[in-house]
Amino acid sequence: MVVKIIIKRTVPTDKAKELIPYIRQLRILATKQKGYISGETLKSLDRPDSFLIISTWRTPDHWEKWLLSKERQEIQGKIDALLGGKTEYEMFDYGFGE
Repeated sequence: MVVKIIIKRTVPTDKAKELIPYIRQLRILATKQKGYISGETLKSLDRPDSFLIISTWRTPDHWEKWLLSKERQEIQGKIDALLGGKTEYEMFDYGFGE
């Protein structure tokens, strides 16, 4: 079952430049993970401090293994400390499958 992961972050304007290297690191490392398919980062036109990351994984297990990995948790901790809050995650699958 292919899944889409929705990651939401609120990024104050004065923190955006500091955040970029962490996001790049995560993306580079994610692309090397088993089960990773794709990812994209979107910035809201209505709320410039609102970012949405959509990543696609072959299975929920592949995503969860990456989510809980030591290397990801280390970078994520730096992101949360920089932004002063927690990152939000949601997992979705396609349509109304039974």
